[in-house]
Amino acid sequence: MDQDTLAWIARNRPEASAAPPTLPHPPLMLVPDATWFAQPQLVDSIHGIRHNARVSLLAGLLAQEYGLDRDHTAALCAAAAVHDCRRRDDSDDPGHGQRAALWFTRNQHAVSTMLGRELPPDLSQQAASAIGLHDVPYADFTPEQNLAYQQAPHLIDLLKTADCLDRYRLPLTRWWPDPSHLRIVIPAWLHPVAFDLVVRSEQARLDGATNHGALIHASQLLNPRQ
Repeated sequence: MDQDTLAWIARNRPEASAAPPTLPHPPLMLVPDATWFAQPQLVDSIHGIRHNARVSLLAGLLAQEYGLDRDHTAALCAAAAVHDCRRRDDSDDPGHGQRAALWFTRNQHAVSTMLGRELPPDLSQQAASAIGLHDVPYADFTPEQNLAYQQAPHLIDLLKTADCLDRYRLPLTRWWPDPSHLRIVIPAWLHPVAFDLVVRSEQARLDGATNHGALIHASQLLNPRQ
């Protein structure tokens, strides 16, 4: 991200068509460790730490909106925080979801430490399925992938949606979120929230904040009920 691109993004903010609700719980935002990424040069890229952390926060907001319980929310946010960690480049990179799912399965201890809790084995498997399918269009699912989808539809649908919502970081409006590719409805209030998370975190990073500091600054725009 550079300042000119971010300024262009900021000028094109979508109009808020609904006020954000008062949240019953603080949204969960998990920040992946830089060592988890397959390519060091991608840590600060458009698919790096800030993207994965924002997607985890957006996933947590969607989990509240759609009534997921505490365990399913934790599994979803963990999946979101690592979904792009095994990318080899910032292009399409087919198969990066499956590589990340395998990494997630092999590194449960590291992810559980970040999460602050162990996931039940069945939810760990569902989270891995969500990671593995996040980059595969629904229409391209194989019979085996459709079977995996049937075991974890909520996690897969919500991870795809949260990932889509962070597309406001991209420098062309035609690359911004397109709900027609999704299977759930994005709440109207969540579009400007996702946009503001991008602008606030990327500006803070450009201003010299650490990745973690930039993300904390951005998350402060949400004021849950205590």
